[in-house]
Amino acid sequence: MNDQAHLAEVESTARKLLAYCQTNNWAGYDPYDALNCRLLTALPLLDSRIPRLVLTQTLKRSPINVRRLLQIPKTQNPKGIALFLAALLKSPELGSGELIGSLMERLVLLRSPESRYWCWGYSFPWQTRTIIVPRGAPNLVCTTFVANALVDLYEQRHDEQCLTMALSAGEYLINELFWTRGSDVASFSYPLAAIREPIHNANFLAAALLCRLYKHTGEERFLKPALCVARYSAGKQSADGSWAYGEAQTNQWIDNFHTGYNLGALRCMSESLGTSEFDVAIRRGFEFYRNHFFREDGAARYFHNRTYPVDIHCTAQSIITLMQFKDLDPGNVQLAYSVLRWAIDHMWDNRGFFYYRILRTSTIRIPYMRWSQAWMLLAIATLLHDSGVTHGSSSPREHLARQLTPAPCVSKHL
Repeated sequence: MNDQAHLAEVESTARKLLAYCQTNNWAGYDPYDALNCRLLTALPLLDSRIPRLVLTQTLKRSPINVRRLLQIPKTQNPKGIALFLAALLKSPELGSGELIGSLMERLVLLRSPESRYWCWGYSFPWQTRTIIVPRGAPNLVCTTFVANALVDLYEQRHDEQCLTMALSAGEYLINELFWTRGSDVASFSYPLAAIREPIHNANFLAAALLCRLYKHTGEERFLKPALCVARYSAGKQSADGSWAYGEAQTNQWIDNFHTGYNLGALRCMSESLGTSEFDVAIRRGFEFYRNHFFREDGAARYFHNRTYPVDIHCTAQSIITLMQFKDLDPGNVQLAYSVLRWAIDHMWDNRGFFYYRILRTSTIRIPYMRWSQAWMLLAIATLLHDSGVTHGSSSPREHLARQLTPAPCVSKHL
């Protein structure tokens, strides 16, 4: 396949994926939606902590989708809608202004109904090790992704309503979720305000959004907690450049997409504030990321020390992170295309969607909407948008075509 054929395939994949999501009204199943099961309300004895955890993990790991049998509906997820919106803003040629406007309207309708702030939660209840988070209850991660998409829209269209909503989301983070413990610990609560346990990607995501809001308003109330928390979590970076997910003993894993969140958020803060304060942490973190989360054939690894599962969310985040930091390594764009090439070869269904996971002995082909399709549309849009931006006389399209040529050593076998 020549360069132009590779390019045409990527563009065709993006358009097929968008068409699939639009045809399904942006609604679908989710790896964590087990507690939307209507049978739980019919059988109250099952609606307790242990059965909830067992059901969630069973459905998440199952290669067979039994959600229809269990009366679990497809839903529109606010975070997924925000990712779709961000993708279309990245590459507007994929959609229309009308489509962008309709996604923004959906975010308005999907806000958490019981909060005075503009904030968002998942379209399903979910059980942590200790508490259940109700459906639609606002949380930091959903809110930051939605608010960032609204800031993106504001920056392109200067719609004051978008900025107003994002500012309210920032106030939610500061007033409801920010906390300190003496002079040593500063963090944001996740998933609920009652939980005070530092989670580093949540800290960085919130801090990055607040810095974007500070850039647009100059209001110190957004800046101070952002810097306080970011400095705390940056200080928890390990000597090898990695971050554990959190500080509790049960949160000591290191994974691809949360590390990507950390790095992207620190870069966003640096650009919003015009600071080099986090440059050392970024460089060390990206070096760890580049060295630990990719196989030679382009497969993106979930964990830093083993390959399986190969997860489509990690694939998408890998592409996004590599493009965000293409200034740090000249091979990033080539590697990003190798990651996409591998995903198309192994995880793409010609009906218009990406599979969820490849395990050592099987593949989970369930077309999750938020986790898989929304993230991959954003990743491909980022790739199409950011390729060739700084490559002199050659056009972005020509540069993109060259990067699509797979390296000779790429293997198509797991």
